[in-house]
Amino acid sequence: MTRIGGDVVVETLRALGADTVFGLPGQHALGLFEALRRADDVRVVSSRVENNLAFAADGFARARLAADPRGPVPVTPMIVSTGPGALLTLASLQESRAASVPVLGISSQIPVAGLGGGRHGYLHELPDQQASFRDVVKSVHVVRTAGQIPTALREAWTAAATAPYGPVWVEIPQDVLLAPASLPPLHDVTATPVPLEPLPELVAEASRLLAAAENPVILAGGGALRSGVRAELQALAEALRAPVVSTFGGKGVFPWNHELSARSWLEDWHTTEFLAGADVLLVLGSGLGELSSNYREFAPRGRVIQVEADLGKLESNYPALGIHADVRLFLRALEVPPRTADGRAEAAVEDLLARVESRLDSQNLAAERKLVDDLRAAVPDGTQTFWDMTIAAYWAWSAWQPDGAPIHTAQGAGGLGYGLPGALGAAATGIPTLAVSGDGGAMYGLAELATAKQHGLDVTWLVIDDGGYGILREYLTGAFGETSATELARPDFVALAKSFGVPAVLSTPDSVGADLAKALRTPGPSVVVLPAVLKMFAPTHLERR
Repeated sequence: MTRIGGDVVVETLRALGADTVFGLPGQHALGLFEALRRADDVRVVSSRVENNLAFAADGFARARLAADPRGPVPVTPMIVSTGPGALLTLASLQESRAASVPVLGISSQIPVAGLGGGRHGYLHELPDQQASFRDVVKSVHVVRTAGQIPTALREAWTAAATAPYGPVWVEIPQDVLLAPASLPPLHDVTATPVPLEPLPELVAEASRLLAAAENPVILAGGGALRSGVRAELQALAEALRAPVVSTFGGKGVFPWNHELSARSWLEDWHTTEFLAGADVLLVLGSGLGELSSNYREFAPRGRVIQVEADLGKLESNYPALGIHADVRLFLRALEVPPRTADGRAEAAVEDLLARVESRLDSQNLAAERKLVDDLRAAVPDGTQTFWDMTIAAYWAWSAWQPDGAPIHTAQGAGGLGYGLPGALGAAATGIPTLAVSGDGGAMYGLAELATAKQHGLDVTWLVIDDGGYGILREYLTGAFGETSATELARPDFVALAKSFGVPAVLSTPDSVGADLAKALRTPGPSVVVLPAVLKMFAPTHLERR
């Protein structure tokens, strides 16, 4: 059997540690899929649309990171074809970049003779395909010979697995993938990311500031979660007697019910002021962006120490003692003397959460709060949850209790359609998953019910049907008194799911907890549809302005 360039790709991926590839065939990528057919130890998970394929690869990587954050970085390969297939992944890769998810995108290309920007008339031809990806992914690698494949893939894998993690892109021409390969079979290709160590002098200064602080507070972000520092963070918080607030992307990095857990109500002014009032605020793995700063209303009155692996985010929004480092390596180097517990920090946390609760009590939000509680009670520990950009997800960012049921959302880039395909990718790791979508976002991924059925993936999909783009309806009505272009025609989701051979049930606000619990206990894909119009809690940043 003649080995071809596609075999070199698959051998290299296998040697680097890949056991699962997300792939959607195309004419220029035939050599890759023939090689995958020959490989009996690399599984191919398909999809119906390329953007959903990329979301699924993202979900697979997030699920493996959540299950084993201290293990090998789960770089996840995704293979698509040239031109339209490649371009459809861009919005999904933007989410992976914003959320620091290690996805390795591999695209075919037109034949080598057509590269360089000429107008040769090849199918799917673009003058410069890689230019579309340069500002979306961490790095772009273009291959022109079979001999370049192992090094290009190793360099891309290394970039994806280097903190901050993120998506990368490799392009390989059609004729290189199909041509006989003269390279010997590859079994020993390794990628070794360089650890992002903090500068010792900066660690020493951070230690000094924290040791002298009278009211230290920690803000833990997605970078802390990706680093897998739950144990180290808890030890530091207890040594400093410092309350911990989690960003939406950092939920789960600190125990939700710990006496020092100030949770994640970042869009509530009480939490914003709580952070601003710290004499030393230690920010771990957050860029203090729009959501984490309560839409820029956050104004720190003390010193800020920011530890961030993404150099572009370091001090990009607030002056700080900026430390460019992996959060895990920073915490390993940090030395602070333990303090005697005097109850002040615990009392401050209790008071903050009581004030947040009182604010919510003052609004007519009983149905929304009950829904979040019912959903969380229905989800067994060990289930991972994936949320689309829908009002229920906006609630979950703040209110979801993530211990035992990690939460993954698309709030990094904020695009619609993430919930179901992200959950399908996670389910491909062998764990049960819950996807939550609104009816608008659900329409982006309906075709993937066929994927769920075909692969027998254990995904329960909750579709909250409010007849439109609910959060945009709220925004438009709040700003202008009426809405436009948010009301949607939609199918009978129950009947549609059943047409795919997927069990489905029409639920109610009173029965959704029981319906969801039953669906989650049932192996394979299932759908629960909940007709409900939800409201958001009042935006405190607008009140302040």
